[in-house]
Amino acid sequence: MTTETKPKKTKSKSKWVYGLAVGIVLSVMMVLASGFMIDITNKDTFCVTCHIMIPFQQAWRESVHGGKNPQGFTAQCVDCHLPHGDFFQYLVAKAVTGTGDVIHNLYIDADAYDWIGASERRRLGFTYDSACRHCHNVLTPPGMRRGGFLAHRAYLRGDTKKRCTECHPHVGHKNMADAVNRYFNKREI
Repeated sequence: MTTETKPKKTKSKSKWVYGLAVGIVLSVMMVLASGFMIDITNKDTFCVTCHIMIPFQQAWRESVHGGKNPQGFTAQCVDCHLPHGDFFQYLVAKAVTGTGDVIHNLYIDADAYDWIGASERRRLGFTYDSACRHCHNVLTPPGMRRGGFLAHRAYLRGDTKKRCTECHPHVGHKNMADAVNRYFNKREI
C-alpha cells in the first residue's frame, strides 16, 4: 500500500511544482509585456495611429511642449493627458481614455465634428493639474509678472479652485484650431 501511495504523492507534488514554475514564467512574461505595452502606448506615434489625432500632433509639435523651447524638452501626450502620482489611477485613466479614443475614432464623422467646441467644453476633463505640476513645480519663479505671481500664489494657497488649463487653455497645442481646420478641410477636397 505504501508503495502505491508514494508515487501518487510524488506525481501530485511534481504537478504542483510544474504548475508553480509555469505560473512564475507566465507572470514574469505578463509583467514584462505590460511594461513594454505601457511604454509603447505612451508615445505620440502610438496616439496618431488614430487618424483623427494627426492635427493635434501637428499643433503639439509647434508648441513649447512639443519641443519648441530653449531646453529642447518634449512632453508626450500622456505627460499632460493622464494623471500623475498614483500608478493605479494612471493605469485606469489610461485604459478609459484609450478605450474612449478608439470608440470616438470609430463612430464620429471627423469632418463634421466640432473639435474646437468640444475642446473648450472638455479641456478640464482630459488635462490634469497633477500632470502640469509634475514638470512645473516652481509656479512663482523670479522675474514673473505681478499678475501671474498673484494668480499662482492664490492657486498654491488654495484660495482659488481654478485649474491650470483654465488660465492656460492652449499651451500644449499651438494654433490648434488652425491645424484642425487645415487637416479636415484637406480631407474634404
